[in-house]
Amino acid sequence: MFTFAKNLYTIGVTLNEKGIQKKIFERGLKKMRILMLSWEYPPRIVGGIARVVHDLSHRLIKDGHDVTVVTYKDGDTPEYENDKGVKVYRVNNYMINPNNFIDWILQLNFNLAAKASQLITTEGSFDVIHAHDWLVTYAAKNLKDAFNIPIVSTIHATEAGRNSGIHDETQRYINDTEWLLTYESTEVIVNSNFMKGDLQRLFGLPFEKINVIPNGINLTNFNGIERDYDFRRNYAMDNEKIILFLGRLVYEKGIQHLISAMPKILEGYHDAKLVIAGKGGMLDDLKAQVSSMGLDNKVCFAGYLNSKQVCKMYKAADISVFPSTYEPFGIVALEAMLAGNPVVVSDIGGLNEIVTHGVDGMKSYAGNPNSIADSILALLYDHQLCDNIVKKAKAKVREEYNWTKIAQDTHFIYQKAICETMAERQSKQIAQENAKKAKKAKNNESEITNLLSFKKRQAYA
Repeated sequence: MFTFAKNLYTIGVTLNEKGIQKKIFERGLKKMRILMLSWEYPPRIVGGIARVVHDLSHRLIKDGHDVTVVTYKDGDTPEYENDKGVKVYRVNNYMINPNNFIDWILQLNFNLAAKASQLITTEGSFDVIHAHDWLVTYAAKNLKDAFNIPIVSTIHATEAGRNSGIHDETQRYINDTEWLLTYESTEVIVNSNFMKGDLQRLFGLPFEKINVIPNGINLTNFNGIERDYDFRRNYAMDNEKIILFLGRLVYEKGIQHLISAMPKILEGYHDAKLVIAGKGGMLDDLKAQVSSMGLDNKVCFAGYLNSKQVCKMYKAADISVFPSTYEPFGIVALEAMLAGNPVVVSDIGGLNEIVTHGVDGMKSYAGNPNSIADSILALLYDHQLCDNIVKKAKAKVREEYNWTKIAQDTHFIYQKAICETMAERQSKQIAQENAKKAKKAKNNESEITNLLSFKKRQAYA
């Protein structure tokens, strides 16, 4: 039995005929130094990664850990900020214009790695690197190789999933970079069982290497926020029920199918208004679709909303709909459920795992406008169903998707990665020692054989 200890951890390693077996024993909980690498962090919010990194980091701080975030400096945001205990360092990209987005990401990774290396040199090493998505792969790998720090990666979505496959060389490059990050990571985190299956299928990862930890939501987000009727009247009349979509305006979010469902919804319930909040590349196409269907008076594009406006919009809405055709998790559904909106979601991906149909939300067939309309109309017609769904949905979010539980589960994965890295390091040391012993024994045997041969020759001389 060999043991190796670092701070709070003891790793027992036993040797048997099959090789090395690891047993991990936790001695106690002490402060851990964690490096978060992310290309977005509030106030820069591109997708869902920013909120996950923000909320997870703050919960880990409350649990007594030291968290440093290295991210991209967007606009006039400060290069350094102490965000309620989370140390946030932001780096600029190079002044030269890249040829494309891939080159831009590579340039950013150089600067992320440089800043993190500087912090390690001046303040000491980190216990673990938590890398968020392919966008920080090269920075994470370089830091791992240079400082021997284990990587835990979270894959929030895959390129193949976003595009229903890999169709060009840029997508192939991103897909391969995702594989590289999972390969270099000691442990991989995904936010749903759907994503776990996706990663196993795409990258052939071992089952035990992928850990399912759902995203969470700050349970105090809507404390003290009531319906603001003046705000609501900017988007709908008092007699109209607001059907809300909130998110990026991209193909996989399925907004086009929700718009296509509006004629059937309006036929069954005239006093309804669809409000689409967000920005994205499909904005012009969606506006053209609305005009061609003659729905200009019944569909409102609210544009991008800041965090306070988002809370007000959820409170103003009567139903929230997320008709995605691909969704690894769907944190917007949790926000709507906590805000008190009955939700309609597609029966795919993480959304399918969050909602139980008719119990804490309604489901529709992905990409099917008729199915979307039926689920929305069921809620518009039945107030008791809405009340029951809202009550059970709030309880579910509070119990299963709170950051306290999620941070504890994530910390356990950090411990696991650190211990595995130590065990691997120790097993290599054991293998090297055994190899030296074997070489020494072979040399001794050779010397004895030569000596006996010499004595035998001398005896017959």
